[in-house]
Amino acid sequence: MPPNEEQDNEEQEEIEEEDLEEEFPEELEEEAERGELDLEKERDRLKFHYRGYTLEELKKMSMDEFIQLLPARARRSLKRGLPPRQKKLLERLRRAYRAKKRGKDILTRTHVRDMLIFPEMVGLKIGIYNGKSYETVDVKPEMIAHYLGEFSLTRRHVQHGSPGIGATRSSKYVPLK
Repeated sequence: MPPNEEQDNEEQEEIEEEDLEEEFPEELEEEAERGELDLEKERDRLKFHYRGYTLEELKKMSMDEFIQLLPARARRSLKRGLPPRQKKLLERLRRAYRAKKRGKDILTRTHVRDMLIFPEMVGLKIGIYNGKSYETVDVKPEMIAHYLGEFSLTRRHVQHGSPGIGATRSSKYVPLK
């Protein structure tokens, strides 16, 4: 083939590629717009929601509005008012939240296991007493409307060892495998 024919073929291929590039960007833009809308919907779907409200919306709500979203047991206990020990814990948690905004990460230790978790507590570290020690719990959005005691178990799984001195003959029996 003479060199001129090769150049003509290359020029034709370049022209065809340019034509294709001109057609595709419009389609790609439309697809990207559709894809972006899907991405936004997907991101919104993956965000935390409690009864249809995002965490930011829950934090902006007044206490009365939030109470209406809770299950009956929690709603009834909050309508009666917080006992003094829960009020004191709530104040300490608010102090810890303000300190966290300033950059300090404070662990708030408490014996109050019957305290409900409010949206303002999300992100804090709380040491909850289980009868023997304080278990550190990082409050996550999924914990909203649960009680603190649910995240610090008071009983452990029992793992028995081998029989000790003074055990009866029957309890010392271990079958051979």
